[in-house]
Amino acid sequence: MAAEQADLWFSFVRAHRWMIREIERRLAAADLPPYAWYDALWGLESGPGGTRRMHELADVLAIERYNLTRLVDRLEREGLVTRARSAEDGRAAFASITKEGRALRRKMWKVYETAVDELFLSRFSGAERDLFAKALDHAAADARRSMAAGGAG
Repeated sequence: MAAEQADLWFSFVRAHRWMIREIERRLAAADLPPYAWYDALWGLESGPGGTRRMHELADVLAIERYNLTRLVDRLEREGLVTRARSAEDGRAAFASITKEGRALRRKMWKVYETAVDELFLSRFSGAERDLFAKALDHAAADARRSMAAGGAG
């Protein structure tokens, strides 16, 4: 990997980590739950009718299913999501966001959005945002295809 490529990768990873830490700090300062809760609530709310199969939610969030199960357990105990088994396939589990979950996600978004605007989006022009977003989407799609193919590169 050429030096400028390694620097771009390292800069991206470092910036992401610092921004998530700062979002976490701001959420905690506002007496709100951690970022992972927002992510899961958004993943559900953005699904058809506020519901997704658990494996689809794991894919949308790009997290391991066992981590998602523990997170959804906690969200369910807090009344922010509900879970149900599929009537057609008892192995399939669905999670749905509740009214309370939607309200909390909106409240968290106010803090999250401000941080993203201040710390990230304000650093780029509209054209740069489009270019960067497309490049990241292509990289993510390539990684996902590689995983689906068993990692054969």
